[in-house]
Amino acid sequence: MPTSHTKALPRWNLRAADPERVSDLARAIGVDPLLARLLVLRGFADAERARVHLAPHLKSLHDPFLLPGMEAATERLLRAIEGGEPILVHGDYDVDGVTGTALLVRLFTLLGAKVHWHIPNRLTDGYSFGPHSLERARECGAKIVISVDNGTSAAETIAALAAAGVETIVTDHHEPPRGALPVATALVNPKLADSTYPFRELCGGAVAFKLAWGLCQKVSGASRVRDDLREFLVDAMGYVAVATVCDVVPLVDENRVLARYGLKALEHTRTPGLAALLAVAGLGGRRLNAEDVGFQVGPRINASGRLGSAQNAVELLLARDEGEAKRLAKRLDDTNLERRSIERELLVLAVADAERFDDPERWPVIVVAGQGWHSGVVGIIAARLVDRYGRPALVIGLDGEEGRGSARSVPGFSILEAMHGGAAHMQRYGGHEQAAGCEVRADAIEDLREAVCARARELLGVSPPTGPSLDIDAEFPFPAMTPRLMQELDRLEPFGQDNEKPLFLARDVRLAEPPRAVGQGGEHLLLRIRRDAHVLKALAFGKAARQDELAMGAPLSIVYTPRWNTFRGETNLELVIEDFRAE
Repeated sequence: MPTSHTKALPRWNLRAADPERVSDLARAIGVDPLLARLLVLRGFADAERARVHLAPHLKSLHDPFLLPGMEAATERLLRAIEGGEPILVHGDYDVDGVTGTALLVRLFTLLGAKVHWHIPNRLTDGYSFGPHSLERARECGAKIVISVDNGTSAAETIAALAAAGVETIVTDHHEPPRGALPVATALVNPKLADSTYPFRELCGGAVAFKLAWGLCQKVSGASRVRDDLREFLVDAMGYVAVATVCDVVPLVDENRVLARYGLKALEHTRTPGLAALLAVAGLGGRRLNAEDVGFQVGPRINASGRLGSAQNAVELLLARDEGEAKRLAKRLDDTNLERRSIERELLVLAVADAERFDDPERWPVIVVAGQGWHSGVVGIIAARLVDRYGRPALVIGLDGEEGRGSARSVPGFSILEAMHGGAAHMQRYGGHEQAAGCEVRADAIEDLREAVCARARELLGVSPPTGPSLDIDAEFPFPAMTPRLMQELDRLEPFGQDNEKPLFLARDVRLAEPPRAVGQGGEHLLLRIRRDAHVLKALAFGKAARQDELAMGAPLSIVYTPRWNTFRGETNLELVIEDFRAE
């Protein structure tokens, strides 16, 4: 059983791929057999699908008017703009909601609309719509409220807005509630039961982008939008890339197109706020990948909303002045450092509590709670527990008798479906397959844990989660990873859910020099790995505690992913080690 100081080591699962299918695909599309193997393992054995996946194009984006509610939403917004009616964009406090909010506010400003925005405070308002929504709509005299990344479950507040003479347009990507849907002017959500949209896995920021695109077509009077609006949409894809990567939606189909082109837009952005954010994260002027966005850009945007109000993040993304943008970016950077400190302290407490639930058959979902646990970081802690134990996790921060929780899941298991089993013990809850949130009273947590786990056992049947595992794509000696082959593998970028970065196994490697602990807290290992005369630099993130498992001259097996590293203008191949074992 793992303790609060040790992490359960993952099982190594060397994936099997049909050699004939791999060889057929390699010949059909003219790629290296290693790339063909990776494509087959990711579900792209068909030659045409593989070609599309390797070369995503803007023409593959689906018509926004295929989304439910799009016609009604854009018609109403066009009338509002022409009539000078005040519009309130109502977002959410995470990356998805913040970027989508900024995107729509920028568009309405460009179109000359009377636009205002509102993001709930995580600590005082909670998630989605509530009394604060009514108050803000009255304050700015809004005639229309547009939700971003929320609203599908907000029937009560949307009805109250309607009673006050305020129409609501919902743009969202969360699963619809089991009860009645809100009575809104339009519900734009690819996951609605009657939706015929070809791809249901858009994030909230992408749905907001689709609304923006549809509105640009309405304003232009044609499917081909006018030049200034086209320029806006291309630049706005930078927002969408950040939202898509950070909301951990599948990076396939339309999301792959949005992420690929959005990363390019982000690299060349002329938006002062995004440029300042990239600079403070050390990413200015370089080629970006999904990992840069997920680990450097997203956390800084999220930090503001996690510790209270996301106002600073929205103001940064809307900033027009470079000086103001730099000041706000520095503030977000400082807030992120504070968030990391809180997270480190809370993780120790959460892991200690999770030790009580070490039996995965009895507790297929880890549910932990604590007084004073900061509700802004419980989602991160839940993700850390999933990584540590290989099981879904729900982490609840209590403030007296009330608690707010956030859940994360493992691939292929719907945490929302498991939470349905505990519906009677929560005041509010919602989300999607991989992430969800809830509000719950302290005295209901034990019952909630039992109910969620009971439902999870039903869903899992006789196959409870078996702990963390690494799915390895191939056994491949790292000296054979040439720059030419690496360039082929780069065609799989951007990596993410359902398009994971490649993982390879290399046996009989040794240290070329003693390992060094690096990083702000000395939590990472910097290694030089040798196989015969071939030596490469390698980083093992978060593995400094395992340094005593490494001995000079002793043979090792490593699970690694290759990557490019650019330092002082020079680009070299290096390895990221996901796990290692003495042979």
